[in-house]
Amino acid sequence: MQFKHPEILYALLLLLIPIIVHLFQLRKFKKTAFTNVAFLKEATLKTRKSSKIKKWLVLCTRLLLLAAIVFAFAQPFTTKTNVLNAKKETVIYLDNSFSMQAKGSNGGLLKRAVQDLINSIPENENITLFTNNSVFNNTTIKSIKNELLQLNYSPNTLSVQAVLLKSNTFYNHSTNISTNTLKNTVLISDFQINNNSTSITTDTLSNLHLVKLKPVNINNIALDSAYISNTSPTDIELTVQLKQSGNGIDNVPVSLFNNNRLIAKTSVEISNKASTVFSLPANKIINGKITINDAHLQFDNSLFFNISNSSRINVLSINESDDSFLKRIYNAAEFNYTSTSTNQLNYNGLDNQHLIILNELSTIPNALISALKAFENNGGFLVVIPSKDIAKSSYNTLLVNYATSFNDLITTKKRITTINYSHPLYSNGVFEKQVRNFQYPKVNSFYNVVSNGASKVLSFEDDKAFLYQNQNTFIFTSALSSANSNFKNSPLIVPTLYNIAKLSFKIPQLYYTIGEENSFDVDTQLQQDDILSMENNDVNMIPKQQNFNNKVVIYTSNNPSIAGTYAIKKKAETITNISYNYNRNESDLVYTNFSNITGASLSDSISEIFYTIKSDTKINALWKWFVIFALALLLIEMLILKYFK
Repeated sequence: MQFKHPEILYALLLLLIPIIVHLFQLRKFKKTAFTNVAFLKEATLKTRKSSKIKKWLVLCTRLLLLAAIVFAFAQPFTTKTNVLNAKKETVIYLDNSFSMQAKGSNGGLLKRAVQDLINSIPENENITLFTNNSVFNNTTIKSIKNELLQLNYSPNTLSVQAVLLKSNTFYNHSTNISTNTLKNTVLISDFQINNNSTSITTDTLSNLHLVKLKPVNINNIALDSAYISNTSPTDIELTVQLKQSGNGIDNVPVSLFNNNRLIAKTSVEISNKASTVFSLPANKIINGKITINDAHLQFDNSLFFNISNSSRINVLSINESDDSFLKRIYNAAEFNYTSTSTNQLNYNGLDNQHLIILNELSTIPNALISALKAFENNGGFLVVIPSKDIAKSSYNTLLVNYATSFNDLITTKKRITTINYSHPLYSNGVFEKQVRNFQYPKVNSFYNVVSNGASKVLSFEDDKAFLYQNQNTFIFTSALSSANSNFKNSPLIVPTLYNIAKLSFKIPQLYYTIGEENSFDVDTQLQQDDILSMENNDVNMIPKQQNFNNKVVIYTSNNPSIAGTYAIKKKAETITNISYNYNRNESDLVYTNFSNITGASLSDSISEIFYTIKSDTKINALWKWFVIFALALLLIEMLILKYFK
């Protein structure tokens, strides 16, 4: 029990007054003579005994009466926490990720959660509520009721720790306020295991409440991915991967559409994972959509993809050595390969190239150096392969901007033994595993190259670099001619040079995933103030883009936020189409077990959690009971004085 005015309790010292009056009152007895003394003595004893009992009863009644009055004015109350004069702050996280589409006992998890929030929180109580993609700061349920009822699912997801860090930013961290503030953080989610951890770091200054919403059914089938598994001059094989949670299903229809026109249909039997293959005509633009029928989660029932007449990568090789190995790598199906010598080089055509290779030039003309610097500044890629006898000054003039210089030629045989597997040239499916022992390529001589800030792609056994990368420039330290190296015969040469060209112009993929950092190149040239836009039905957006002489680089992440196939437009002209899909992590209906959690309260009911919060902060005033007690004591005293003889 606590008191609103504890200083009034000093008035309890007044209880000494009735005690003194009752215990020390000086009263003289009056003597009366009677004939029968024995009888009078007995009567006197009985009267004095009754008077003493009555006096103690009146004393106790008056003491309790006075104490009850003092306690009533001190205004006592009870509560589970010290909430007197405390400010209350409540921050609520409502998970609106796609897994909340699952059905609970009373309908969809998200829709039911919204209704429970509206019914459990007083309309005018100040709260902060945030979701995966929106924030309602310092508001009331009444103000945001319509927005909550229209809340859509979001492709974004947040881990528990990310939610806790974000929720902490919404609290008032003023020193004077935080010491007398009741902070309640409420997390409402299904807590999928792929986005969360059972280890939760809590803030001791706030109370953490977890509301774990449970679906009644954890069965779900998802279109996981699609890829081109094989190509021929006439056909393309598209492999579709499906995954499933819960019980297996014998017959799952899979439909393939092109611009909303059904072009193929099949069925698969699935238990955990399954795949199916569609055959598509080559050299035909396909704005594809693959669909399945599944009643549980809806977001993963469709997968968009796009097959277009891909732009080919322009590769120019300036040669003073044999370039037959380059012609084999840069085939006509994917590349526009051009070969020339320095004497026949058309400088006007450099801006149209994506990749330029200096193939064992002995010297680099100054005009070419200037043109190559302008080419790189406009997003072009450059490969430098030195000859065995170079004019080092011309090479160093070209590479001075990269803090790189060629020094002495070292005529020592070296093996190329170290591969940087994390480099973009090799990190995307080139190697199934890291190879430690293979047939190492060799060189008979190489240049000692000094470079600050360049990364090693391939290295010799003594850790000196065979291939450097600095920004858009790849620099070999050795000639690749057969007389100096057998690198041309090594399996490494194809992925190395092929992927350098792929980096120089990023042809759009089959599809991209919303929420990831994506970038691709569009083969177009923009005039000043021109921009590219992305359109899909009612969605029209301008993505982040960078304009170069021969391409436009587009960057996307959380936008677009709706899955589908988007047209890349320059004014009214459609240049190409790009497809986007939602991340499939939410398709796995596996949930975090919080049975051993500490530092937080756990419930499966939103109304229960808010009833608990309300109970913890409820003040039970007791002063009325003490007033009633005082009146009762006053009545008792009057009855004692009147009827106690």
